[in-house]
Amino acid sequence: MLAFRAIARPATAALRVRPVVAPRAAMMAMRFASTKKFSEDHEWVVIDNGVATIGITEYAQKALGDVVFVELPAVGTEIEAGESIGGVESVKAASDIYAPISGTVEAVNEKLGDTPGLVNKEAETGGWLAKIKVSEPREYEDLMDAEAYATFCEEH
Repeated sequence: MLAFRAIARPATAALRVRPVVAPRAAMMAMRFASTKKFSEDHEWVVIDNGVATIGITEYAQKALGDVVFVELPAVGTEIEAGESIGGVESVKAASDIYAPISGTVEAVNEKLGDTPGLVNKEAETGGWLAKIKVSEPREYEDLMDAEAYATFCEEH
């Protein structure tokens, strides 16, 4: 729920209104907010209600170049963290996709079959690869946050 607070300005200035988040709404939003985490294999993960959405990072898509084919896991496949679950082929190279977290594949991004270039255009948004029902939530905590991942990329 948004509330609005008027900000008084000198008589010569116009009255400005800005939204203010009510404390209860802010606490609820924080409770359900999810943080993007990253693997050493250059996959990203966001968990929402026990389901992890995964994809390859901006760094990985830039290194690959123009993606021309994406192989995705079958829905219903049980996977373990670190296991290869598909692949990405580009004009420069081919690379395996490794599961950053264990669970069961609930959905795959069907759009990538017709438009694999989404991985390049929207690597960390519309170019997601799979949604996995998480079986080992503690594995998420072992992944890197954005700052640690940036450092990792600089060092490797």
